[in-house]
Amino acid sequence: MAVFAGGLVLAMGGLAFFQRDMIYHPGREKVAPADAGVPEMVPVTIRSHDGFMNTGWYGAPRDRFQPTIVYFHGNAGTVAHRAHKARLFLDEGFGVLLVGYRGYGGNPGSPSEEGLYSDARAALGWLISRGVPQGQIVLYGESLGTGVAVQMATEHVNVVGVVLEAPYTRLPDLAPVYVLPGFAEMVMLDRFDNRAKIGQIRSPLLILHGQQDGVVPVDMGRELKERARMGVEAHFIAAAGHNDLYSHGAGQLVADFIRKQLEP
Repeated sequence: MAVFAGGLVLAMGGLAFFQRDMIYHPGREKVAPADAGVPEMVPVTIRSHDGFMNTGWYGAPRDRFQPTIVYFHGNAGTVAHRAHKARLFLDEGFGVLLVGYRGYGGNPGSPSEEGLYSDARAALGWLISRGVPQGQIVLYGESLGTGVAVQMATEHVNVVGVVLEAPYTRLPDLAPVYVLPGFAEMVMLDRFDNRAKIGQIRSPLLILHGQQDGVVPVDMGRELKERARMGVEAHFIAAAGHNDLYSHGAGQLVADFIRKQLEP
């Protein structure tokens, strides 16, 4: 029993002291857009409000009447790992900005909740400065990035729509099962509290979640749907897990949702 208790203390201590290493798993490699199958996209380097220079990828819409998707990716890899999704949206005629985070893809710094918010605000400011109004922007969050998208949706209330792929309620709710009740709540620095913020979103909202998701339980997506304003569109895909939603038609559901918002 003492050995078990000691192991539990060590495990929880690891959660407290190495929590950001457990949350964020950035890919360090730099990849050219053409090598990832999106040759029309170009690397763009944007200065965040706290001074970090982050490189993401941008592809313009087919014409000025089409929206631009601002994509906030998940906790692992780089923007290059989302090129297949960008490919689908570019083929639809939409613009895409794959937002570069600090610490990812060769960018300087280390990720944190406030850091990612700063990177996101800078990316949106850059896009708007190029003449793309809020009313032609779609905010897209994937997994960890749903927390970034939700926060930006509370700050930019007139966007075309908000898409949340595999969203969670709050990061402390995803703490490992061995953590004592209340411990994660007490020690976690980054929370991304979607539960508290989801009701503040005024733009059309789409939630996508796989019912076989072993990373973010589908019940979290269902709870956010219930807490959101009326009219949210949600698809809980029976055969999909966490990373394969696009193998089960999610990309077309996103494109259809965006097209619907553009109808007169």
